[in-house]
Amino acid sequence: MADDLDRLLDEVEKRLCLRPGRGAAGGHRHGDGEEEEEGAAAKEGRSAKLLMSAGSSEEDIDDIIDEICNDSSFAKTPLKLKSNSASLTPESNSAVVQAHRKRCCPVYLGGSSSPYGIGTNISKRTCDQLRCTACDFRVSLFNDYIWDQSCDYLFFRNNMPELSKLRAKMIKKKGARAYACQCSWRSVDELTDLQTDQQLRWVCGKHAE
Repeated sequence: MADDLDRLLDEVEKRLCLRPGRGAAGGHRHGDGEEEEEGAAAKEGRSAKLLMSAGSSEEDIDDIIDEICNDSSFAKTPLKLKSNSASLTPESNSAVVQAHRKRCCPVYLGGSSSPYGIGTNISKRTCDQLRCTACDFRVSLFNDYIWDQSCDYLFFRNNMPELSKLRAKMIKKKGARAYACQCSWRSVDELTDLQTDQQLRWVCGKHAE
């Protein structure tokens, strides 16, 4: 690198020094000698400055690299890895919640003394998450009540699910439970498998664990 700089400086000095003569030959030769000496000195000075600046640049680069490597904030900054669990959208969260909900199998109806819960062949609990697939209404249930015999489709169609209007056809009976959607209704006294009543279109709407 230093040799290349010397060659470049030599060419510049030669072009600057080879100017038209000024006066006599002796004076011209004398002047050339002085100019050559001055040019050589200037060349050496410039070469030294360039070498020093190059050296200082390399030192500066090394210092910058060391500073970055030793920077505590850089070293302590953890890499953020992409996590599948952290990037769940609300839709995927709801899907996860739905996956952890369970349905009754079989579905049981029962009186007020029958406990609510997820019904199974072993744990015979009554379902309190019933939904009708015909009218798409949630099934309401009322403990210690039965429906009056005068109830009809229009009564429930017009009054569900307003309890204040439904009370007109509710009769108090301890131990019983009154079920109704907008198109069907039942009064139940004891534990009953829903499959035994083919007219009802009620299904379990899933229970949260």
